[in-house]
Amino acid sequence: MSAPRPLDRLASLKLRLGLLIVLAIGVTLATMVVAGLLDVQLRYGALAALALSLLTVQVVARGTTAPLRALAAAADRVAGGEHGVRVRVRGRDEVAQLGHAFNRMAAELEETDRIRRDLVADAAHELRTPLGALRAVLENAVDGVAPADPGALLGQVRRLGDLTDQLLDLSRLEAGAATLRRRTVPVTELLDAALLRGDAHVERDVPGDLVVHGDPDRLGQVLGNLLENARRHAPGAPVAVRARGTPAGGLRLVVEDRGPGLDPGDAERVFERFARADHSRTTPGSGLGLAIARSVVELHGGSIRAEPADPHGLRVVVDLP
Repeated sequence: MSAPRPLDRLASLKLRLGLLIVLAIGVTLATMVVAGLLDVQLRYGALAALALSLLTVQVVARGTTAPLRALAAAADRVAGGEHGVRVRVRGRDEVAQLGHAFNRMAAELEETDRIRRDLVADAAHELRTPLGALRAVLENAVDGVAPADPGALLGQVRRLGDLTDQLLDLSRLEAGAATLRRRTVPVTELLDAALLRGDAHVERDVPGDLVVHGDPDRLGQVLGNLLENARRHAPGAPVAVRARGTPAGGLRLVVEDRGPGLDPGDAERVFERFARADHSRTTPGSGLGLAIARSVVELHGGSIRAEPADPHGLRVVVDLP
C-alpha cells in the first residue's frame, strides 16, 4: 500500500485546486526572479517559468486525478458484470466520498446479483417437483400403466398456479408497485378472514375493540401466511394468536406454534425467498409465505421478526405503526 500523499489530508477538492493555483503562481514568480538575477532575457525566463509551473502542476495534480481514473476504470468493469470490483479510497475530499459511494453501489449490485441467481436456482428447484409429478402421471397414462388421476393433476396444477402467483406478488411488493388501500379495521375481522372454517387448533387472545389502520387484504394475507406456516411446521398442534396495542398507538401481533422451533442462525434467513429451516426441508410449501409477509409489513412501515418460543416452537412477532 502506497504512502499517503500530503494533499490527501485536505477535505475539499476546491481547496486542493486553490493550492495548485497558488503553487503554480509561486513557481512562476520564483523562476522569473531567478531568471532576472541570472540576467536571462525576459522571453526565455517566461518560457522557463511556464514550463516549470506546468511540470509542477502535472506532478502534484496527478494524485488528484488518479482516483478519478481508477473510478472510471472500475465503473467500466462493473458495467461489464464484474460486481466484485472495489476502489481504494484515500483522503476525505469529494473524490474520496465518491469512491465510498461507488463501493457501496458495487456491494449492493453484487448482493442483488447473488439474490437473482439464488432466486432463479430456487424457483427452478421448486417448479421441478410439481412438473415432475405431472409428467409422471401423464407418462403413466400415455403408456397405459395407470389411468390419469384428475385429482392429482388438478392438485399439481394448483400448486404451480399458487407458486406463480406468489412469485408475481412478491416481485410487485419488492418493486414497490403494490398499492395499499388503508382503512381502520378490527383485528378480529382480519383473524376471522384468515382462519379456516371450523379451525379448532387456534388459540385466540385478541381484544374485540382492537383495531389497526392498514390494507385489510394485505394484512389478512400476512396473518394467513403466518398461520399457514405455523400449521405446516406443527400439524395438529395448537397455534396461539395474540394481539395487543402498544404504548405508541401501534399494534403487536404474535403467532406462536409448538413445532420443532428455530435455530438462532435462521432467525433472519427464514424471511428470505425459498428459505427453510433444516428440519422443514421435507414439509410442503413454497418457502415464499414469510418473505411476502415481511414485504407487506415493511410496506406498512412495520417490522417482523422470528424468535424461539418457550419451551419449544416458533414465535413470529409483527409490529405495526
